[in-house]
Amino acid sequence: MSEPSKIDGVLVQWGERLFYPHNRIVKVAPPPRMTGSLARRAALIRSRIEATVVRRAPQVMVKVTGGGRGMKAIAAHFRYISKNGRLDVEDEQGQVSRGREVVRELAEDWRYGGTLIDEVSHRREAFNIILSMPRGTDPMGVLRSAREFAQAELADHKYVLVLHDHQANPHVHISVRAESKYGKRLNPKKADLHRWRETFAEKLRGWGLDAEASRQVSRAVDRNYPSLWRQKAAAEGRERRPRPERKTGSNAIRSRKDAGVAWANLFAALRASDSAADRASAAAIERWVRGRGVTRDLGNKSVERGPEPRRDIEPTR
Repeated sequence: MSEPSKIDGVLVQWGERLFYPHNRIVKVAPPPRMTGSLARRAALIRSRIEATVVRRAPQVMVKVTGGGRGMKAIAAHFRYISKNGRLDVEDEQGQVSRGREVVRELAEDWRYGGTLIDEVSHRREAFNIILSMPRGTDPMGVLRSAREFAQAELADHKYVLVLHDHQANPHVHISVRAESKYGKRLNPKKADLHRWRETFAEKLRGWGLDAEASRQVSRAVDRNYPSLWRQKAAAEGRERRPRPERKTGSNAIRSRKDAGVAWANLFAALRASDSAADRASAAAIERWVRGRGVTRDLGNKSVERGPEPRRDIEPTR
């Protein structure tokens, strides 16, 4: 017979390493973390395992697409995301309006609402962010979640957000002023983007929309997505050395192996459980791992002792 608390302890230990990594020192606010009792945290890990290997929950997309170096570029982006005033524009105060004159007034408010923004600046005065979900997601749910995301992550900054639901995937454009009302400048890093994805997914789930924000390595994915500058350079024929499609660096390889160890320990713990639901999750993990094209790097490390004798999930050949 297995001890539920022991099973929960293993799930929290390895699930936190897989879904809530915190071993890097970064000078940004930390991503959402697990809190509460052991049983509550274990339930959250079970939910994330199910979302990853059973439901294959949609992954949120949060992308910084650039930003304006001066009011000329910022005002042009306002016109673009609002379709020259034809779409509703919402500001950080929650005021919703539309029209060319509204867009012009917003630009003037940004120009003088803090340190003066020159027509052309040597530094980035705004950042353009896209929050996106796959086709079929309720657009209003995406908008509500984006609004709550901005309130949580962009507080003290001027920002505008505009919903685009006329294309295949509903998404919200956010333009945020780089300087806050206290003079602190926004400078998003990779760790910020990961936290932003977690926050956006959390807000979507709060509105009843299925969404996940797990890292690539947690999903046994290792694709190198081309950055915006690479896409532009390739379109102009300026890129000489294309980026490899798969991440092959030593850090990426180590991360994949570490993720394989975590998945194997989660599998062993759930398989040893007296709960039929847990054992079904273990079977789902095994099927999922065997079906991933990149899992030849997973499960090669020894699995730490769990509630039952260890047995690695065999890597895909």
